[in-house]
Amino acid sequence: MLAELVDHVIGVDPDRDWITLVVIDAHTTGVIAEAKFPTTSDGYRDAVDMVDAHSSETERAWAIEGSASYGRGLAATLHHRGEWVIEFGHPTRKTKDGAKSDPLDAIRAAREVLGQNRLAVPRAHDGMREAIRVHAVTRAAAVRARTAAINELKAMIVTADESIRSPLRGLRTVDQVAACARFRDRTNVPVDQRCTRTALRALARRIEHLDAEVDQHDRALKALLDQAAPQLLAERGIGYVTAAEFYIAWSHPGRCHSEAAFARLGGTSPVAATSGLNQTRHRLNRGGDRQLNRALYLVAITKQRCDPATKTYMARRTAEGKTDREVTRCIKRFIARRVWRLLEHPPITTRQT
Repeated sequence: MLAELVDHVIGVDPDRDWITLVVIDAHTTGVIAEAKFPTTSDGYRDAVDMVDAHSSETERAWAIEGSASYGRGLAATLHHRGEWVIEFGHPTRKTKDGAKSDPLDAIRAAREVLGQNRLAVPRAHDGMREAIRVHAVTRAAAVRARTAAINELKAMIVTADESIRSPLRGLRTVDQVAACARFRDRTNVPVDQRCTRTALRALARRIEHLDAEVDQHDRALKALLDQAAPQLLAERGIGYVTAAEFYIAWSHPGRCHSEAAFARLGGTSPVAATSGLNQTRHRLNRGGDRQLNRALYLVAITKQRCDPATKTYMARRTAEGKTDREVTRCIKRFIARRVWRLLEHPPITTRQT
């Protein structure tokens, strides 16, 4: 456990503008020092200086709640300094009186990690992983906005005047968008039709703009992944979008210490659901990184449709009495194992020099 490895643990509760930290003695769990600093470069430096006055750099660990959000700046600063940073999730224990404050949250973060023997390593905050992440996140937002705009366009077409709706009826979505984008302002039509055409043109051009943005992110992701993880793209069923999700979740070598840990992160590890009826079975895992789980699911569905070996496996497990959902979970578990091995131990021909 962590209490056997360090002398001090620094618990950190970050907010948007401030970080609250406490220094805890790893052996007595007593609070040695407490302070609050702004979330700026100077604030991070002052925080490290304060901690240096109470602990040794080689005999301490930092437990940061939200190291990928409000605690990202401090986590990145500590990473560049070579400090040991532990990613802390939500506290599992609450005080009896329900008390809550920033110092109390920092104390809980430090004390809870002391009793853990499986310590989460924060994801990388720079380099190739960060480059892929920013494009993947922005692309996902653009896809959501495009879907919303298409739904608005179709709803407006349905309620539009027949003179507008009739030429668009029966067209594919892409053709409807192209036609609406070419609408011109007409002054010889009723005001409601004129405004409807204007609104449809605005929605269609928004969709075209978002299409171009998504295409731009796709090209960027392709270039990055061809360099970072070509071994993933060589696998049947894995495209650039799912490969990006795999790489973002994996982050860097050593973050997930085993393929089982990676499967658990993706919510594909089997969860025992045995009852007292002498039945041994497992249920779906609802935890973990849901974006990673979604990527595993998409690859599993693709393999079920296109991969002969997966089809054979499905038929065999179904004959054994497995349901379709259970077979899909097993396939996702296999994919998680395969992806982890490709990322953690890439083939020699794909390793970067």
